[in-house]
This record gives sequence, C-alpha cells and structure tokens, in this order.
Amino acid sequence: MATFPPRPVIGILHPGAMGAALGAALKPVAGQVIWAELGRTHATAKRAELADLVAVPDPASLARRCDLVISICPPHAALDVAREVAAASDTCRYLDANAVSPDTVRRIGELFGADRVVDGSIIGPPGWRRGDTVLWLAGAHAPAVAALFDGSPFIARVLDGGLGAASALKVCFALRSKVMPAVWLEIAEAAAAFGVGDALREELARDGVDLDAEVAAIAGRARAKAWRWAGEMDEAADAVAAIGLPDGFSRAAAETYRRVDRGTGGSAQVESP
Repeated sequence: MATFPPRPVIGILHPGAMGAALGAALKPVAGQVIWAELGRTHATAKRAELADLVAVPDPASLARRCDLVISICPPHAALDVAREVAAASDTCRYLDANAVSPDTVRRIGELFGADRVVDGSIIGPPGWRRGDTVLWLAGAHAPAVAALFDGSPFIARVLDGGLGAASALKVCFALRSKVMPAVWLEIAEAAAAFGVGDALREELARDGVDLDAEVAAIAGRARAKAWRWAGEMDEAADAVAAIGLPDGFSRAAAETYRRVDRGTGGSAQVESP
C-alpha cells in the first residue's frame, strides 16, 4: 500500500467551516497544514488562523509544496479547483472531498491520473468531536489517506469500487438529506398558495407532525447554505441520470434551493388567508 512521507505537507482548498476542521484534524500528523489566501475573505482567514493553518500566497504555490491537497469547496467549483492544482503540480496527491457526481470525480482523475486522486465524501457536520462525522474514501490511495485521520475527530472509512464510489454514496445520502427537506418547503408554499394551510396543519398534526416547526427548521438551515445545496443537487441529478434513474427529484430540489437563495422561496407561511 502506498504511504505518505513522515509528517507530510497538506494543503486545504479552502478552509471554510469544514475545511478548517479537516486542517485542524490533520495537524498532529502533518509537517504543515497550509492554505492559499489569494481571493479569500476575512472570515476564511480567521477560520484558518483559529485552526492554526499556515498561509501561502495562492493555490499554485500550495500545490507545489504539498504531498496531499484536499479540495473542499462548493460543488460547482470542484473542477476548476482541480484544474488549477493539476496545472501546478505533477506529484501531489489530491483528495476531492466535495459533494459531486461520480462522473465529476472521474474527470478529476483524468486531470491528475487516477492513481493520484482519492474520492472523498463527508457525512456529518464539521468534525470537532469524534463520532459525529464520517469521511468516506475510495481510490488507490484511500487507505493511506484514511491512516492520516487515525485518532482524529473524523472517522475515515474506505470503500471498494474505485473513483466515484464515495461520491456515489454522498449522492444517495443527499437524496434523503437535501431532497426531502426541499419537498417540505414546497408543501408549505403550495398549501399557502392554495389557501389550505390550516387544514393541512390539522391533518399533519394527526400524524404527529408540526408543519410550522418542520418548515422553520428546514428553512433556517437552507437559507445559509442554499446556494451550495443547489450545486450539490445538480451533481446528484447528473449522477442518477447517468445510471438511468429519474433525475427530477434532485433538479426540483436544486431549483427550490435557488429560490431560497434568491429570497423567493422557503419562508412561506402556511396559514390559510
């Protein structure tokens, strides 16, 4: 099994909430954990500072210094980030930990060579406490990457199946974690538009469901991340379409989250007029 050198240099692109948690988790085993400050916000810089990550000027500088680069970015940006790293380094290994389709990961494998890429999916919140978050990994170097997380807050698990397996798992999980909440948002808006909110609330209460509480909780989470969830649902739709399954669920969820991001959906009151 291929391994990393002792105390490898690891790069995080980019330290959002999850990226900062990944960087902090790897500090005990890394010589350095670095991030690229070009174009990043003050909030990103502050997260990196709190996680004790080392700044370098730009992604190309980061790639040239690293044994492993971890991409944790919005789904729609995953290919562009991979292209930038692949153009800068022909030696580093690359973990794509984004919520993308298996086909997207395989395209990233073509940029680097499949033997340098690890497919990753993260299920759970930013990992600061052991047991809350699982990092699923697939690809030739998946066991070596998993070993870097031994004893960290992230539980790393290896999947058979090569590049695309971890992303496929994330797609399936997202059909529950992102599509079903979008359905609730549409239910609430439809009930309000039809003027049957009170009656729907009464019927759902008979099943032990508080519609207002359900929708408020979902909308609260969605407003902060809707733009990112829309991209994840686009990737999920492409993934299920590629295996001949209906993709309308995910495409509708993507549009629902875009409406939430625009402020035109996701906050409907369900009271009858």
